[in-house]
Amino acid sequence: MTCTCRYSSPLGEILLAADETGLTGLWFMGAKYFAATLDPHAAEGDTPVLAAARRWLDVYFRGEQPDFTPPLHPAGSPFRHAVWQILLAVPYGQTTTYGQIAAQLARQRGLAHLSAQAVGGAVGHNPVSLVIPCHRVVGADGSLTGYAGSLEKKRRLLDLEQRAALK
Repeated sequence: MTCTCRYSSPLGEILLAADETGLTGLWFMGAKYFAATLDPHAAEGDTPVLAAARRWLDVYFRGEQPDFTPPLHPAGSPFRHAVWQILLAVPYGQTTTYGQIAAQLARQRGLAHLSAQAVGGAVGHNPVSLVIPCHRVVGADGSLTGYAGSLEKKRRLLDLEQRAALK
């Protein structure tokens, strides 16, 4: 059974979803692909996973790096999961590029090349934003590109992390 709850963040309301295994969704209200992977039978409720996700968000929005990750259970293809695993390794307060992720994944798979656009699709369809930090991915020239929650939110998230990293 999937349960949902809402979280009020400084950047707007967030919908959280979790099943018995882990967090299945974290979406800013109105974001592109909002609740795209949400179980149609989900009901409002509370679970230990949702409580852990709210604690994580509390720490994060205080401008601190959370020292734990709530259990995760996002739905996606093996390719998307591989990209999301790389995102989880991007350090707090730092960024990477779609091309760097593509190159890393190509090396892992023994390939000469992997499409940065394919990586962009996987990053953009991340159903557990913030915790799986897709906002830390920027264009090759460092420009802010492609955040389903909005580029303004992406900028503010990166600013929050960079300010915290300087403390």
